[in-house]
Amino acid sequence: MTDTDAAGPETNGAAAEPAIRVLAQFIRDLSFENPRAPESLRAQNAAQPQIDMGVEMNARGREDGLFEVDLKLSARATRDDGPVFHVELLYGGVFQINGVPQEDLEPVLLVECPRFMFPFARQIIASVTSDGGYPPFMLDPIDFAGVYAARRAQAMGEEPVGHA
Repeated sequence: MTDTDAAGPETNGAAAEPAIRVLAQFIRDLSFENPRAPESLRAQNAAQPQIDMGVEMNARGREDGLFEVDLKLSARATRDDGPVFHVELLYGGVFQINGVPQEDLEPVLLVECPRFMFPFARQIIASVTSDGGYPPFMLDPIDFAGVYAARRAQAMGEEPVGHA
């Protein structure tokens, strides 16, 4: 048996177990463009479109000690004959983070928090594309750690791992 209570925070001055708590999630901005509807919805245009994806993550501390995290997802679908749709979602979350050392805070905010938010943002994009007349566009899972590492390498002027 140990001297510490596994269910509560440390009382002897040691750091508490790291914890992330989602306090709120919300749509900050949502845009869906369907420029060629209804022609683009016709059966003869059933060829799979080319999809260009964009992912951005941002985070900031708040005066109340909480953190706001933004996950921006965009998808632009085109075919040889022109644009099909363009969806852009800026999805926000408010997080309480405890027990994380300052040097580890950035990866928690830009990797772990977006992982919590992604399934909800993915569902919003699937719903809006379905409401636009297309089959639901289900985003593939995103490697937020890889995106974070590539952005850090780019910011430091290094070549991202895996790129020539």
